[in-house]
Amino acid sequence: NNPQPQTAKTINFAEKYVAPPQVAVGLNFLDIKSGTVLRAKGYADGIDAQRCTMHADTWADTTLYMAGMDFLIKKPGDLDMQIGEFNTEEDHPLGQPKPLTSRRINFEHPYVTPPKVVVFLNMNDAVGSSVRIKTYASNIDVKGFTIHIDTWADTTIWRAKAAWVAYPEDRSNIFSGTGSTLDLRPWDQPTGQDHKDVKFEGVEFLKQPSVFVALNSVDIGSATNARVRAYVDNVSRAGLTWHCDSWAVTKLWSAGVSYIAFH
Repeated sequence: NNPQPQTAKTINFAEKYVAPPQVAVGLNFLDIKSGTVLRAKGYADGIDAQRCTMHADTWADTTLYMAGMDFLIKKPGDLDMQIGEFNTEEDHPLGQPKPLTSRRINFEHPYVTPPKVVVFLNMNDAVGSSVRIKTYASNIDVKGFTIHIDTWADTTIWRAKAAWVAYPEDRSNIFSGTGSTLDLRPWDQPTGQDHKDVKFEGVEFLKQPSVFVALNSVDIGSATNARVRAYVDNVSRAGLTWHCDSWAVTKLWSAGVSYIAFH
């Protein structure tokens, strides 16, 4: 009940690294007042070998009641994993929005075989009768992939940002995937709570993994507060359950999650 346009918290890493790691951030929780542009940004700065500062920000006339995010650390010595970000403003200016935006991403280090690529949202600046935004990867090969940030119907994306994580497809200690409420129900039959069990097929964890989870898409009505939360539970060596929830009178027409289990 005391919203702030800018919120920050220092996070201490579980271990001290030999050099500052890279940190990928994804939004997984939003509660934004109706009647304004849906503006939210999650990011990390002040990264050193022991800690970073996480930020959940909005701007202009948007009221951000709550926001949550997850982060994934790429250790300095991890040469297999590569991470990055793409901002629609790298393709076109803020005042010239496009419904479909894509960019070819070239890996700094090519892979032997096409890797797994996971993408997720960490900034939204969009308006419409519903706020509709989706990010995904296509045309994945050993040298890179194409990242997309799209909308549809009457939504205008003024700007948006997505982060990405790539790793070898045969890496033994990691499992990733995506899920969507559209896999469970039609878009026009919102339930407020959607979930699905996932098995870690092809990957055998020796202990319960940690799990990163973030939103990769959302289609949420603008007549009421935009409330959405993505999370996982029932995490074991064999699988997990992902959830996409809303609450109160919010109409969450659809949402998608990206998840990465690792140890």
